[in-house]
Amino acid sequence: MANKAYKFRLYPTQEQEQLLAKTFGCVRFVYNKMLEERIQMYEKFKDDKEALKKQKFPTPAKYKKEFAWLKEVDSLALANVQLNLQKAYQNFFSGRAKFPKFKSRKAKQSYTTNVVNGNIMLLDGYIKLPKLKWVKIKQHREIPSHHTIKSCTISKTKTGKYYVSILTEYERQPVQKEVQAVVGLDFSMNGLFVDSEGKRANYPRFYRQSLEKLAKEQRILSRRKKGSNRWHKQRLKVAKRHEKIANQRKDFLHKKSYELAKQYDCVVIEDLNMKGMSQALHFGKSVADHAWGMFTTFLQYKLEEQGKKLIKIDKWFPSSKTCSCCGQVKESLSLSERIFRCDCGFVADRDWNAAINIKREGLRLLA
Repeated sequence: MANKAYKFRLYPTQEQEQLLAKTFGCVRFVYNKMLEERIQMYEKFKDDKEALKKQKFPTPAKYKKEFAWLKEVDSLALANVQLNLQKAYQNFFSGRAKFPKFKSRKAKQSYTTNVVNGNIMLLDGYIKLPKLKWVKIKQHREIPSHHTIKSCTISKTKTGKYYVSILTEYERQPVQKEVQAVVGLDFSMNGLFVDSEGKRANYPRFYRQSLEKLAKEQRILSRRKKGSNRWHKQRLKVAKRHEKIANQRKDFLHKKSYELAKQYDCVVIEDLNMKGMSQALHFGKSVADHAWGMFTTFLQYKLEEQGKKLIKIDKWFPSSKTCSCCGQVKESLSLSERIFRCDCGFVADRDWNAAINIKREGLRLLA
């Protein structure tokens, strides 16, 4: 069995918006209460591990007796809070994330509800959701009939738009395709990537393009009195500018990853530490603008759906220092050198040379 999510725009009525705001607030409240009690429990029994193991963690049902207004919202949304907190703790203890933090009103507003006895269904441009009943939806594509709806995540953006992400489950038997067409991709700060064929992605760098307009809107916002009507209007302008940049970036990455997944049977990339690169080389804005991690995520699931492969080679592999013609490895190569020159007489673009070496290393691992 495999999972796939479909995201659509929601258009709730004014009453439904009020109920959504209540649900977002209740979910945040329960999460913070449960986290607070867990921290207090740990502080009390941290010296006695056996007693700590025997303690029962609080559940959302416990708070409904004290706070009756929690009964007004979807109970499944509150039940999922416990699962989310448990997952946050598991990620912390496994070293994948930091210790769970308390949720703020300024954080992303969302909640998840599950399918129980047909409480969620799609019909004629509307979706039925627990407590909300029928909500208008912009369903721009059909969900296949063999997909079973498992859960829905409702979210609200900073610009006041509502979305629903419908998680479906379906039976998939991917047929592994024979690897014939292979390409290597080298991350490029100037255009996202260069492939082993010499082609560039030519990423437009949407954030850099909008930097002046964004700075102007943010300067105006900084002069407004916080909390006033003019401040809220200007905050919305800044949020819309950021949202447009994010949508442009996501659209470009989806299309580019789709092209690669359609054209090649195997794509080879380097397993780069983008956070470390941005901090060490002071390329924070450029690295964030390119969203290499998002691109590789899109590319991976698009390839897997078609039975194709994404190979990640070691980040310490000297792809840039190795000559793709004779195989000689240079002792040093500064970042400012954009043309690769070898003693054997080979001269090529630095990124293209690296992409060829990445492809060859991927073929070696594949073999």
